[in-house]
Amino acid sequence: MNPIYNQILQAKANPEESGKKLLAILLDPDKIDLENIQKLTEKINQSPATHIFVGGSLVENNILDDLILKIKENCDLPIVLFPGNASQISNKADAILFLSLISGRNSDYLIEHQVNAVPILNKTNLEIIPTGYILIESGAETAVERVSKTKPLSRNNPEYILQTAQAGEMLGKKLIYLEAGSGAKLSVSKEIITLVSQNIKIPLIVGGGIVNLKEITKAHNAGADLVVIGTAFENDINFFNPSL
Repeated sequence: MNPIYNQILQAKANPEESGKKLLAILLDPDKIDLENIQKLTEKINQSPATHIFVGGSLVENNILDDLILKIKENCDLPIVLFPGNASQISNKADAILFLSLISGRNSDYLIEHQVNAVPILNKTNLEIIPTGYILIESGAETAVERVSKTKPLSRNNPEYILQTAQAGEMLGKKLIYLEAGSGAKLSVSKEIITLVSQNIKIPLIVGGGIVNLKEITKAHNAGADLVVIGTAFENDINFFNPSL
Protein backbone atom coordinates (compact mmCIF):
# COMPACT_ATOMS: atom_id res chain seq x y z
CA MET A 1 0.00 0.00 0.00
CA ASN A 2 1.38 3.38 -1.05
CA PRO A 3 -1.54 5.76 -0.46
CA ILE A 4 0.40 9.03 -0.48
CA TYR A 5 2.42 8.25 -3.59
CA ASN A 6 -0.68 6.91 -5.33
CA GLN A 7 -2.48 10.18 -4.57
CA ILE A 8 0.34 12.12 -6.25
CA LEU A 9 0.27 9.74 -9.22
CA GLN A 10 -3.48 10.20 -9.61
CA ALA A 11 -3.13 13.97 -9.47
CA LYS A 12 -0.54 13.80 -12.24
CA ALA A 13 -2.61 11.44 -14.39
CA ASN A 14 -5.91 13.28 -13.92
CA PRO A 15 -5.20 16.84 -12.78
CA GLU A 16 -8.74 17.99 -13.48
CA GLU A 17 -10.33 15.05 -11.67
CA SER A 18 -8.12 15.11 -8.58
CA GLY A 19 -10.29 17.81 -7.01
CA LYS A 20 -7.58 20.36 -6.28
CA LYS A 21 -3.93 21.04 -6.94
CA LEU A 22 -1.49 19.38 -4.56
CA LEU A 23 0.22 21.75 -2.15
CA ALA A 24 2.54 20.98 0.76
CA ILE A 25 3.38 23.29 3.64
CA LEU A 26 6.95 22.64 4.79
CA LEU A 27 7.55 23.01 8.53
CA ASP A 28 11.10 23.23 9.87
CA PRO A 29 11.15 21.90 13.47
CA ASP A 30 13.92 24.36 14.36
CA LYS A 31 11.55 27.22 13.60
CA ILE A 32 8.46 25.89 15.37
CA ASP A 33 7.29 26.78 18.88
CA LEU A 34 5.26 23.86 20.25
CA GLU A 35 3.32 26.32 22.41
CA ASN A 36 1.83 27.85 19.28
CA ILE A 37 1.16 24.62 17.40
CA GLN A 38 -2.64 24.77 17.76
CA LYS A 39 -2.79 28.19 16.11
CA LEU A 40 -0.42 26.97 13.40
CA THR A 41 -2.55 23.92 12.62
CA GLU A 42 -5.69 26.07 12.52
CA LYS A 43 -4.06 28.16 9.80
CA ILE A 44 -3.01 25.03 7.91
CA ASN A 45 -6.57 23.69 8.11
CA GLN A 46 -7.85 26.95 6.62
CA SER A 47 -5.32 26.79 3.77
CA PRO A 48 -5.54 24.85 0.48
CA ALA A 49 -2.71 22.54 1.63
CA THR A 50 -3.06 18.83 0.85
CA HIS A 51 0.12 17.65 2.62
CA ILE A 52 2.45 18.70 5.41
CA PHE A 53 6.19 18.20 4.92
CA VAL A 54 8.37 18.22 8.06
CA GLY A 55 12.13 18.63 8.04
CA GLY A 56 15.06 20.91 7.35
CA SER A 57 18.71 21.03 6.42
CA LEU A 58 19.88 20.81 10.04
CA VAL A 59 17.11 20.30 12.69
CA GLU A 60 19.10 20.74 15.90
CA ASN A 61 16.28 20.39 18.42
CA ASN A 62 14.58 17.18 19.56
CA ILE A 63 10.91 17.98 19.07
CA LEU A 64 10.25 16.03 15.86
CA ASP A 65 8.06 13.30 17.40
CA ASP A 66 6.19 15.76 19.63
CA LEU A 67 5.67 18.16 16.75
CA ILE A 68 4.17 15.49 14.50
CA LEU A 69 1.91 14.15 17.26
CA LYS A 70 0.64 17.63 18.09
CA ILE A 71 -0.06 18.36 14.43
CA LYS A 72 -2.01 15.11 14.17
CA GLU A 73 -4.16 16.09 17.16
CA ASN A 74 -5.60 18.98 15.17
CA CYS A 75 -5.05 18.17 11.49
CA ASP A 76 -5.87 15.21 9.24
CA LEU A 77 -3.46 16.00 6.42
CA PRO A 78 -0.80 13.37 5.64
CA ILE A 79 2.59 14.18 7.18
CA VAL A 80 5.63 13.47 5.02
CA LEU A 81 9.19 13.63 6.32
CA PHE A 82 11.58 15.82 4.33
CA PRO A 83 14.85 14.87 6.06
CA GLY A 84 18.31 16.36 5.84
CA ASN A 85 19.85 13.24 7.37
CA ALA A 86 19.02 10.00 9.19
CA SER A 87 18.49 11.77 12.52
CA GLN A 88 15.35 13.38 11.12
CA ILE A 89 13.30 10.20 10.88
CA SER A 90 10.18 9.71 12.97
CA ASN A 91 7.81 6.76 12.94
CA LYS A 92 5.03 9.19 13.91
CA ALA A 93 4.85 10.49 10.33
CA ASP A 94 3.01 8.83 7.45
CA ALA A 95 5.70 8.79 4.77
CA ILE A 96 9.23 9.90 3.97
CA LEU A 97 10.74 11.42 0.87
CA PHE A 98 13.84 9.21 0.60
CA LEU A 99 15.97 11.95 -0.90
CA SER A 100 19.10 11.58 -2.98
CA LEU A 101 20.76 14.88 -3.94
CA ILE A 102 21.37 13.94 -7.55
CA SER A 103 22.37 17.48 -8.58
CA GLY A 104 25.46 17.29 -6.36
CA ARG A 105 28.49 15.03 -6.21
CA ASN A 106 28.86 14.74 -2.45
CA SER A 107 28.53 11.00 -1.81
CA ASP A 108 27.16 11.63 1.69
CA TYR A 109 24.00 13.13 0.20
CA LEU A 110 23.88 10.82 -2.80
CA ILE A 111 23.98 7.55 -0.83
CA GLU A 112 25.77 7.63 2.59
CA HIS A 113 22.96 9.22 4.63
CA GLN A 114 20.51 6.87 2.92
CA VAL A 115 22.56 3.81 3.92
CA ASN A 116 22.69 5.06 7.51
CA ALA A 117 18.92 5.51 7.48
CA VAL A 118 18.14 1.90 6.53
CA PRO A 119 18.29 0.33 10.04
CA ILE A 120 16.00 3.10 11.32
CA LEU A 121 13.54 2.84 8.44
CA ASN A 122 13.37 -0.94 8.81
CA LYS A 123 11.83 -0.40 12.25
CA THR A 124 9.07 1.91 11.00
CA ASN A 125 5.94 1.59 8.92
CA LEU A 126 6.69 4.72 6.94
CA GLU A 127 5.74 4.81 3.27
CA ILE A 128 9.14 5.27 1.60
CA ILE A 129 9.13 7.35 -1.59
CA PRO A 130 12.49 7.41 -3.48
CA THR A 131 13.02 10.99 -4.62
CA GLY A 132 15.61 12.56 -6.91
CA TYR A 133 16.43 15.91 -5.31
CA ILE A 134 17.78 18.62 -7.63
CA LEU A 135 19.08 21.92 -6.28
CA ILE A 136 18.84 24.80 -8.74
CA GLU A 137 20.65 28.14 -8.62
CA SER A 138 18.44 30.76 -6.99
CA GLY A 139 20.45 33.95 -6.64
CA ALA A 140 21.62 33.27 -3.07
CA GLU A 141 23.50 30.61 -1.13
CA THR A 142 20.84 28.45 0.51
CA ALA A 143 20.94 26.17 3.55
CA VAL A 144 20.97 23.09 1.30
CA GLU A 145 24.07 24.35 -0.50
CA ARG A 146 25.89 25.17 2.75
CA VAL A 147 25.07 21.92 4.52
CA SER A 148 25.52 19.56 1.56
CA LYS A 149 28.60 21.40 0.27
CA THR A 150 27.31 21.03 -3.29
CA LYS A 151 26.77 23.64 -5.95
CA PRO A 152 23.30 24.10 -7.44
CA LEU A 153 22.73 23.53 -11.14
CA SER A 154 22.76 26.66 -13.28
CA ARG A 155 19.30 27.98 -14.06
CA ASN A 156 20.76 29.03 -17.42
CA ASN A 157 21.32 25.41 -18.45
CA PRO A 158 17.81 23.89 -18.46
CA GLU A 159 18.86 21.00 -20.70
CA TYR A 160 21.34 19.79 -18.08
CA ILE A 161 18.68 20.10 -15.39
CA LEU A 162 16.40 17.97 -17.58
CA GLN A 163 19.17 15.39 -18.14
CA THR A 164 19.66 15.19 -14.38
CA ALA A 165 15.94 14.67 -13.81
CA GLN A 166 15.80 12.01 -16.51
CA ALA A 167 18.83 10.26 -14.97
CA GLY A 168 16.98 10.19 -11.67
CA GLU A 169 13.95 8.65 -13.38
CA MET A 170 16.15 6.05 -15.09
CA LEU A 171 17.70 5.21 -11.70
CA GLY A 172 14.24 4.33 -10.44
CA LYS A 173 13.27 7.44 -8.49
CA LYS A 174 9.51 7.79 -8.05
CA LEU A 175 9.54 11.58 -7.73
CA ILE A 176 11.70 14.42 -8.98
CA TYR A 177 12.00 17.45 -6.69
CA LEU A 178 13.23 20.74 -8.20
CA GLU A 179 14.44 22.87 -5.30
CA ALA A 180 15.51 26.51 -5.31
CA GLY A 181 16.27 26.27 -1.58
CA SER A 182 15.10 27.89 1.62
CA GLY A 183 15.49 31.64 1.44
CA ALA A 184 16.00 31.59 -2.33
CA LYS A 185 15.82 34.92 -4.12
CA LEU A 186 14.54 33.28 -7.30
CA SER A 187 12.08 30.41 -7.58
CA VAL A 188 12.48 27.69 -10.21
CA SER A 189 11.47 29.27 -13.52
CA LYS A 190 8.31 28.20 -15.29
CA GLU A 191 10.43 27.34 -18.36
CA ILE A 192 12.47 24.81 -16.37
CA ILE A 193 9.37 23.37 -14.69
CA THR A 194 7.63 22.93 -18.05
CA LEU A 195 10.68 21.40 -19.73
CA VAL A 196 11.17 18.82 -16.98
CA SER A 197 7.47 18.10 -16.52
CA GLN A 198 6.92 17.41 -20.21
CA ASN A 199 9.91 15.07 -20.49
CA ILE A 200 9.61 12.79 -17.46
CA LYS A 201 6.85 10.31 -16.67
CA ILE A 202 7.07 10.46 -12.88
CA PRO A 203 5.51 13.26 -10.77
CA LEU A 204 7.32 16.55 -10.28
CA ILE A 205 7.59 18.50 -7.00
CA VAL A 206 8.70 22.16 -7.05
CA GLY A 207 9.71 24.29 -4.06
CA GLY A 208 11.89 27.14 -2.86
CA GLY A 209 11.63 30.88 -3.34
CA ILE A 210 7.84 30.87 -3.74
CA VAL A 211 6.65 33.98 -1.92
CA ASN A 212 3.04 34.53 -2.97
CA LEU A 213 -0.12 32.80 -4.16
CA LYS A 214 0.49 33.87 -7.74
CA GLU A 215 3.79 31.96 -7.84
CA ILE A 216 2.09 28.81 -6.52
CA THR A 217 -0.41 29.02 -9.37
CA LYS A 218 2.37 29.72 -11.87
CA ALA A 219 4.30 26.63 -10.77
CA HIS A 220 1.18 24.45 -11.01
CA ASN A 221 0.30 25.81 -14.43
CA ALA A 222 3.87 25.24 -15.64
CA GLY A 223 3.61 21.55 -14.82
CA ALA A 224 4.39 21.00 -11.12
CA ASP A 225 2.31 18.15 -9.73
CA LEU A 226 2.93 19.27 -6.15
CA VAL A 227 4.15 22.68 -4.98
CA VAL A 228 5.91 23.27 -1.64
CA ILE A 229 5.68 26.49 0.36
CA GLY A 230 7.95 26.92 3.38
CA THR A 231 9.69 30.14 4.36
CA ALA A 232 6.85 32.43 3.25
CA PHE A 233 4.37 30.56 5.45
CA GLU A 234 6.86 30.47 8.37
CA ASN A 235 7.20 34.24 8.12
CA ASP A 236 3.45 34.85 7.84
CA ILE A 237 0.93 32.22 8.94
CA ASN A 238 -1.76 34.38 7.32
CA PHE A 239 -0.06 33.77 3.95
CA PHE A 240 -3.23 32.16 2.56
CA ASN A 241 -5.49 34.81 4.15
CA PRO A 242 -3.65 38.06 3.44
CA SER A 243 -6.57 40.21 4.62
CA LEU A 244 -6.12 38.98 8.22
